Amino acid sequence: MILHVLVTVTMIGTALLAGLFLGFSVAVMPGLHRRPAAEAAGAMQAINRAIVNPVFTTLFVGTGLLALPTAVLAALADAWSVVAGAVLAVLGGHVITVAVNIPLNTALDRSPADGEAWERFERPWIRAHTVRTLLTVAAVVLLVV
Repeated sequence: MILHVLVTVTMIGTALLAGLFLGFSVAVMPGLHRRPAAEAAGAMQAINRAIVNPVFTTLFVGTGLLALPTAVLAALADAWSVVAGAVLAVLGGHVITVAVNIPLNTALDRSPADGEAWERFERPWIRAHTVRTLLTVAAVVLLVV
């Protein structure tokens, strides 16, 4: 029973994060790419500040924290697709975000909103973001199965 609840809540949180990440991939970043670099940098700085809010923080931290006991209990129950899904959720949604995307966001935030800052930011951020999006989508699939 507890495993079922954990899997369900972890899956919902991961699905919400995957949807947010997908939205950035298909709308936000392509839209920013079409703007002048300095404007894109300024807009992304504002987006990065706006996303640090109680709703996102609860979703992000809560999902990561729930995925860990979900993986452990699923391993004890020999539910290996759930283990894989929970691990991918943490790896994609959290490890990549903390290791790559947040440092890039911080560097952009500390830079003037200009074309040079955007040039340093855009390509590596999108590359890491694409990986985390694919991993969180795969995590949801595994958690649903």
